Amino acid sequence: MAGKSRGVTLTIFALLFGLLAISNFSKPLSHDPGIGFVFMGVRLKGTANAIMGPLFGICLVIYAYGIWTMRRFALPVAWIFTGWVIVNTVLFSMKNRSEPHPSLAFSIAATVIGIGVPLATAIILSRRSADLT
Repeated sequence: MAGKSRGVTLTIFALLFGLLAISNFSKPLSHDPGIGFVFMGVRLKGTANAIMGPLFGICLVIYAYGIWTMRRFALPVAWIFTGWVIVNTVLFSMKNRSEPHPSLAFSIAATVIGIGVPLATAIILSRRSADLT
């Protein structure tokens, strides 16, 4: 392999993005109305969910592969994905104020992890950009 080892942290993040891809692939299979791909702050249903969930699942598989193999394309994807997560999180909280919310502790933890993992991935890939092939 021409590039250097990705290390433990990037290995874990690649696996987490792979699991997220599996989650997105499975969203159209759920009969629970609370389960659906969230796009631009809106929880999708029906055909839109059946298209967007797997489409983003494919994107996440490609992203996880890029991290796993230390490919250069993973770096811009990391920053775009981080921005996407932030925008989607903010829009979801703005558009769904009337829905029941989980506890404050759960909301804080979910936000920190939901934004922290993509952001940490982007930062680590940026710092390791010379190792990307």
